[in-house]
Amino acid sequence: MKIAHISDLHVSGYNFVKEWGENLIELLHEAKPDVLVVTGDITDDGYIYEYEIAKQYLDRIKVKTKIIVPGNHDARNEGYRIFEEFFGTRYPFYEDEHVVFLGVDSTEPDIDDGHIGRENYPLIKEKLSNHKQKILLLHHHLIPIPSTGRERNIPVDAGDVLRLCIEAGVNYVLSGHKHFPWIWRLENTYFITAGTATSHRLKGFSYPSFNLLHLTDTRQGFIKIVDVKEKKVKVTRKL
Repeated sequence: MKIAHISDLHVSGYNFVKEWGENLIELLHEAKPDVLVVTGDITDDGYIYEYEIAKQYLDRIKVKTKIIVPGNHDARNEGYRIFEEFFGTRYPFYEDEHVVFLGVDSTEPDIDDGHIGRENYPLIKEKLSNHKQKILLLHHHLIPIPSTGRERNIPVDAGDVLRLCIEAGVNYVLSGHKHFPWIWRLENTYFITAGTATSHRLKGFSYPSFNLLHLTDTRQGFIKIVDVKEKKVKVTRKL
């Protein structure tokens, strides 16, 4: 299975780069992923007109299966309610014969902090309890990311969620928020953060990017980090 992981598009804001947006669509169509994962911040402030722009943009990406969770920018101004009108549940679930995906909303309205919540722990345990490859999606990172400045907004219950991921045998946790691609491995779980794919809001000398995950039936695979500006692979790593 090939999974494209994009995040922090901010398509309705002044930091959105139209050229990078067009490059991203072209690169995704060339890659032909089986699943497109979007880990939040598709808008800037969660207004309905921004969701209309974001929906039009994402509809142009011709991938059959799209799994989308909101980010902290999307939850502003009651945007978390508008999200459901445009993209459905904030807790999407998808599975095939080999892989199961569960998305959770880690946002809180009108603040940038992350929070999963005890009420959602049973959902994570239930949906990710089988023997398939298990992928959890959320906007906020659970482990601090280097090169992104002073740590802020990590979910207040990150420790409990980390333990839950390890105990459930989650294979991959995909997130965004920090606008910088990074991979951590904790025990047997990979925590993969995507950079911003289409926004000027880059960290230091980083580049706009997205992740391509290639998974095999043997639960091994590799990840590519693709530079959207230069339209080429910058990093390839075994998983």
